[in-house]
Amino acid sequence: MKKPFLSPSDTPDPFVARHQDDVIGMLQGFDRLRLQGTLRALYFPEIMQEYLWQAKVLWKDFKSFATGLTQRMRAEIESLAREAQRPVLYLPSSQTRKETLAKEIAQRDGVEQGLVAVFSCVEACRAYRAVGNRQSQKLELRLQEGRCTHLYVYLIDEVVGWVHLRLQTWFPFLIQICLNGREWLARRLSQEGIGFRRVDNALPWIEEVARAQQLMDQQLSTDWPGLCERLVAGCHPLQGEILAPLSLSYYWTVAESEYASDVMFRDRAALERIYPGLVRFGMQGLHCDQVLRYLGCRRPEIFAGEVHSDSRRRQEGVRLKHWVNRNSLKMYDKGSILRVEATINDPSEFKVYRGPENDQNAPKRWRVLRRSTADTFRRAQVSQAATKRYLEAMSSVQPGSALGQQAQALCRPVRKGTKRYRALNPFAPGDARLLKAICAGEFLIHGLRNRDLRQALFAQAKNKLQQRRQSAAITRQLALLRAHRLIAKVPKSHRYHLTPRGRRLISAFQAAQNSDIDQLLKLAA
Repeated sequence: MKKPFLSPSDTPDPFVARHQDDVIGMLQGFDRLRLQGTLRALYFPEIMQEYLWQAKVLWKDFKSFATGLTQRMRAEIESLAREAQRPVLYLPSSQTRKETLAKEIAQRDGVEQGLVAVFSCVEACRAYRAVGNRQSQKLELRLQEGRCTHLYVYLIDEVVGWVHLRLQTWFPFLIQICLNGREWLARRLSQEGIGFRRVDNALPWIEEVARAQQLMDQQLSTDWPGLCERLVAGCHPLQGEILAPLSLSYYWTVAESEYASDVMFRDRAALERIYPGLVRFGMQGLHCDQVLRYLGCRRPEIFAGEVHSDSRRRQEGVRLKHWVNRNSLKMYDKGSILRVEATINDPSEFKVYRGPENDQNAPKRWRVLRRSTADTFRRAQVSQAATKRYLEAMSSVQPGSALGQQAQALCRPVRKGTKRYRALNPFAPGDARLLKAICAGEFLIHGLRNRDLRQALFAQAKNKLQQRRQSAAITRQLALLRAHRLIAKVPKSHRYHLTPRGRRLISAFQAAQNSDIDQLLKLAA
């Protein structure tokens, strides 16, 4: 049985504890989820050929066969919309903000449940084509980049609330489903009669925060394939016919997930008092080099609309974002909420304790985290851990203790077993550079490795010998940092995380290094 998450009230967060007079609670859970359904077998041309044989379709007739399915699929879905008296719109540009348009339609027509609208749009995809092979002088099926019509079905589901489905209308018929965990939670709170206040996809006030966290945690035990199949069945009448020739079924994965830890302050003013300091620490202590000013738009880099009268409701703020490959961690203020959000596009950077997919009887061990919905619980765990580490980093500089006292142990040699390790000098160039490197914000996502630190501290190795020497030097530095209890090794891995003590001490030293001498003298006067 899966171990449930502990609510914030059971495990006090250091950041929340430090600001407890101004914080009413913390809510953790999925924000945006993009689920993806694939007919995996059809991504192999040999299986696609078998599909056509079973459907009694000649290769020369593939185009007309697929075109017929596309036309009937569109007709069936558009017929459902017209029966429900909902609009069906063709969008000439794929850049149209479909979510905004659908919500405007829902608000205009007063739609509170059920189908909202259906949009059709030609967009890029991977699709099968029957093409001639010049060498064999025969037709063959190729899966290649192309464009085809996609149907966007927007609806308000009785369980998860606002959701949309993106249906590819050509082989291999990819399906994407986007939903929001906060939207889902809002419906559950309403059903239980728990008061809350909502701003966009955030809940700045909840009458019973502990119960809200329990409801968020319950989302993790969802039968994700069952939920997706139910949503598809309600708006895709032709699905059964498409699957029939080979008795196929969709394989459901999480293409992208956003997991947010929301610290709810009593009011905007309370957050504004501390947020500039958090931003400074994010830029200096966590070395964030991507700071983006925005006006309330969650993804301002793609905001192409004009600012209308609702711009007065947009709060000017600063977003910090740290990237590691295709995964990211960001912090931003959203009204009276401080949100730390982990986005996972590539789960292979993480591990999950499981058996192999093709042998249920084989022993379990730590394996690569899959995109499969089967690993959604573990995905939430690693995301929560990343946001927790980030908030711990933001609470690292604690008041009330002198830097000299904290530095004494660090600036003395230490023993670990029979081995003696030298003292660290945080103000010496070499040690300062090492400490700065391990504090980088991107390492909060899934830790640092020897290779990561080597790339941060050394130039590109010219040959294998030089690379081995660099790696050996980093191994010694990691052992030194572990001896001083600044980092801890992740069990059964080659990754390390900064300890709370390490984060606090290194942050204090970096703050001292960056302080203005004249200001310090004024404080000492």
